[in-house]
Amino acid sequence: MLDLKSIEQASKRLEGVAHRTPFSYAPILSEMSGYEVYLKKENLQRTGAFKLRGAFNKIASLVEEGKKGGVVAASAGNHAQGVAFSAKQFGIEATIIMPDSTPLTKIQGVKEFGANVILQGSNYDEAYAYATEYAHKHQKEFVHPFTDDEVMSGQGTVALEMLEEQEDLDAIVVPVGGGGLIAGVAVATKALNSNIKVIGIASVGASAMKNSYDAKKAQSTKSVRTIADGIAVRDASPITLKYILEYVDALELVCEDEIAEGILFLLEKQKLLVEGAGAVGVAGLIHNKFNLPKGSKVGIVLSGGNIDVTMLSLIIEKGLVKSSRKMKLSVVMIDKPGSLMYFTELLTTVGANIVQIGYDRTSIDLEFGDAVVSVDLETKGVEHQDEVREALNRDGFKFKELH
Repeated sequence: MLDLKSIEQASKRLEGVAHRTPFSYAPILSEMSGYEVYLKKENLQRTGAFKLRGAFNKIASLVEEGKKGGVVAASAGNHAQGVAFSAKQFGIEATIIMPDSTPLTKIQGVKEFGANVILQGSNYDEAYAYATEYAHKHQKEFVHPFTDDEVMSGQGTVALEMLEEQEDLDAIVVPVGGGGLIAGVAVATKALNSNIKVIGIASVGASAMKNSYDAKKAQSTKSVRTIADGIAVRDASPITLKYILEYVDALELVCEDEIAEGILFLLEKQKLLVEGAGAVGVAGLIHNKFNLPKGSKVGIVLSGGNIDVTMLSLIIEKGLVKSSRKMKLSVVMIDKPGSLMYFTELLTTVGANIVQIGYDRTSIDLEFGDAVVSVDLETKGVEHQDEVREALNRDGFKFKELH
């Protein structure tokens, strides 16, 4: 059963295992939003995410019951590492079923904890179906990432720590995918102080739980597509939905651009590396998704920091473009000696830094005697980019912006 007692028991089991992650004041976010904002930094947790809490609590309860025959889980990310780490702590075998498309770095991360990895299926749902069959066939315990009371109780310890440090919070904001984290957090929070609002944040690209919350019954989506892979759940769970409907005050959505902005903000302004799922709460704050009085004391859970480096690079690149700190131009000029030098000197006069340049004189779209230069520039904001445009127009260059 998921209740305050089970969450407090989980907290005892996790002593000396899970880090008591920082829960600290965020002055820039507070000034921006008009709230008093505190960040619970589960991105600094062992294995890089809160999932360790629930996985360890579940496996500890199995060991206490004498079930030491091994565990099975399906995951391509944080749950996999949490289960693998926890099984190693108890010296029992762990088998993790991961989709074929799982990045090598994540596979290696799980193997480093001593778990067996089986690649099966093109997505999580296919891996999950295989994992449940595998567990039954081999008589091993299946550790679900969220629809399990012991798992949810472990996740609820996040709220205990937050409220021990800031007992007068007005609201707690929690990422929502399958609902295990917010179920545990909401049950603990409401048991300790029913006046605290619990607000869930999900991705538009994985809206099953939001749709279910609004409809008050479990609903599924045909597919999921989001950079927040930690909350990319296609099918809503009736088990977690039951707790969410009873204890959660609001459930809101953020889009992909907003999530990317949250990641970049945390990296640049808070010096925190946070994955997409972990950044949705801050994304919601930045984009005014919370219907709270100004001055409210708000705690936001940064649920994890295990972001793929390639994805991070893409987010940074797009973020620089969106914030007018980078621009890419295609410029037509006469193909003769000195033309390129004149162009680059013009950019120098307006202080635009060239980071990449290409020269093409053979495109069939060009008039004879012309060339096209593609150039990536570092700029200092909207006004600086206007200076670049004005300089090019003044000197008669034909150009278009590629992004």
